Amino acid sequence: MSAALICGTAFAGDGAKLFAEKTCTACHGKDGKTPLMPDYPKIAGQNIKYVEKQMTDIKSGARANGNSAAMKGVMVIVTDAEIKDLAAYVSKMKP
Repeated sequence: MSAALICGTAFAGDGAKLFAEKTCTACHGKDGKTPLMPDYPKIAGQNIKYVEKQMTDIKSGARANGNSAAMKGVMVIVTDAEIKDLAAYVSKMKP
């Protein structure tokens, strides 16, 4: 049994599992289009490169406007590979 299975950690490449584990659902909803707050973005179906850039910029601090502070704390637990997997998953969600 692998360490990842023991820890319950998603492997890179499993965007759906990452979406739940990294608490994306808390703010954006399980479907990515029912945000917790009216000014939080509906992200389902967004362009993959756009989503990847937003997450990367929030993680690095290049983007520090709007509600990015709410997401900054989560981004410390998201790797660069997981950002790519999450962006791919989000882009395939039905808008």
